[in-house]
Amino acid sequence: MKAQKVLVSTALGVGLGTLLLPTAALADTTVSPATTPVGGTVVLTATTCNPKAGDVIFHVTGPDRDQNVRSTTAAAGGGLSAELFTAGFTLGSYTVAATCGDGSSAGSATFTVTPIGAAPAGAGGGTGNTGLLAAGGALAGAAALGTTVLLRRRRRAAAGTVA
Repeated sequence: MKAQKVLVSTALGVGLGTLLLPTAALADTTVSPATTPVGGTVVLTATTCNPKAGDVIFHVTGPDRDQNVRSTTAAAGGGLSAELFTAGFTLGSYTVAATCGDGSSAGSATFTVTPIGAAPAGAGGGTGNTGLLAAGGALAGAAALGTTVLLRRRRRAAAGTVA
């Protein structure tokens, strides 16, 4: 009977993690480069959005910004992209959250605006591990839930009450 409880708890955790993994892994927004000097240009890309569903809205927030940027072109690797000119931006870190034309989230990424002459050359810059982190957290949560259920059942069985 104990082995059956362990198997049920494990199956519940794995099943929940499997359901949550695809949605967490699909969200993919990148900013390239990840660091740019004031007055530089960054390319915002939402690779999982379908261009046929409409434009992507990139919501940019940071030290002095709270603005939306609409996608302007189809990205070479798929999805949609827009260019953002950083003239007048305050130095610091900015977050870009993308929403596809169908209303679904395409994840988020960050970039940093530095003083002129201080930016290292870089490429990519997206938070490509966001989906992996979300999936790992979901699996860890499911495992913790299964362990809690198993421990409660053991305590009840040891106390003489069967749930």
